[in-house]
Amino acid sequence: DSDLSMRTLSTPSPALICPQNSHTFQNGRGSSTSSSSITGETVAMVHSPPPTCLTHPLIRLASKLQKEQANIDRLPDHSMVQVFSFLPTNQLCRCARVCRRWYNLAWDPRLWRTIRLTGETINVDRALRVLTRRLCQDTPNVCLMLETVIVSGCRRLTDRGLYTIAQCCPELRQLEVSGCNISNEAVFDVVSLCPNLEHLDVSGCSKVTCISLTREASIKLSPLHGKQISIRYLDMTDCFVLEDEGLHTIAAHCTQLTHLYLRRCIRITDEGLRYLMIYCTSIKELSVSDCRFVSDFGLREIAKLESRLRYLSIAHCGRITDVGIRYIAKYCSKLRYLNARGCEGITDHGVEYLAKNCTKLKSLDIGKCPLVSDAGLEFLALNCFNLKRLSLKSCESITGQGLQIVAANCFDLQMLNVQDCEVSVNALRFVKRHCKRCIIEHTNPAFF
Repeated sequence: DSDLSMRTLSTPSPALICPQNSHTFQNGRGSSTSSSSITGETVAMVHSPPPTCLTHPLIRLASKLQKEQANIDRLPDHSMVQVFSFLPTNQLCRCARVCRRWYNLAWDPRLWRTIRLTGETINVDRALRVLTRRLCQDTPNVCLMLETVIVSGCRRLTDRGLYTIAQCCPELRQLEVSGCNISNEAVFDVVSLCPNLEHLDVSGCSKVTCISLTREASIKLSPLHGKQISIRYLDMTDCFVLEDEGLHTIAAHCTQLTHLYLRRCIRITDEGLRYLMIYCTSIKELSVSDCRFVSDFGLREIAKLESRLRYLSIAHCGRITDVGIRYIAKYCSKLRYLNARGCEGITDHGVEYLAKNCTKLKSLDIGKCPLVSDAGLEFLALNCFNLKRLSLKSCESITGQGLQIVAANCFDLQMLNVQDCEVSVNALRFVKRHCKRCIIEHTNPAFF
């Protein structure tokens, strides 16, 4: 028993993510040990590798018969690894408990480029600690193969778990911790110790107000290197306490940003967007939906991105009018996607500017814009022939005539939303005839 205990500590087996009340097979040589005693929670468990043989003759015979009947064991190793590659982290750990062969295959380095944990009951801090310890066996204290960690929705993740990742995973490239209970300090540790991090999702993390390097990391950097972070994709949706000052710091440190999502960051104003455009000149996709303080002046700043901007969401920004749309239309000629739903200040004139200048537009949402009428749709139809998705939900001034003009010119239309619009059945049938691949979302019970 003592020899087995020593072997288990020196060669830890998979960090199994499984319920505490699950029973593990025990034999005469030893048993599995749990890392937590909290009833009903999901925890990380450390087990010794499956035994090579079973001692009891009857058990050995049953195992032999079962093995002969298992067709999956006839697959070669490379096929088994391919099958395992589709499993989430917790299931992969369970497979490692089946037999010696599966144990060895389950820890193939190719399967551990990504750790994906989900569920509110998982003890994520402990799971990450045990998993990284196991993955660091060949390279002590450093896990070189791990590139992606996704623990979105795991409420029990704390700064301690994130610090474990920062310390052990210098090659980390993608981190998703949306909806987790983490703070600025933990995020600073990750971006400071993981220099290759490019994709960061902290959406719904209400304590996160900024993205920056730690003070120690900033001091170590030479003046030639600067104080920049390599993040290109940043999602801070629902980070309600993010303010202009924090956005200024983010922009100054994350100058390589190409994708930035600030949905429902309700404290952001035009001044914050001005800071953003000073430093982050490579942004391709930007969302400021539901940022109620963003106005036409903010769109004037965003327009400085010019032809680099391909995706823009300004939904429910009530202070935006045709003036702001005109800035975007004039300078961002390669815009492909625009979501302006709920911007009630937009009229047919704004749609005209957009249609005549952004002719490569593929997706447009102008739902709940009561001042947009059939005249605006006519400009779209005569200029934006590549339009594939169009949402006109709750546009009170839209009629069937405008839809027919769109259908007659935009043959590639694939999605049309006319819910809560006064559109006749004949108009909907006309759209269906001319745009055969178009899915129509409507509220007319007579059309099917």
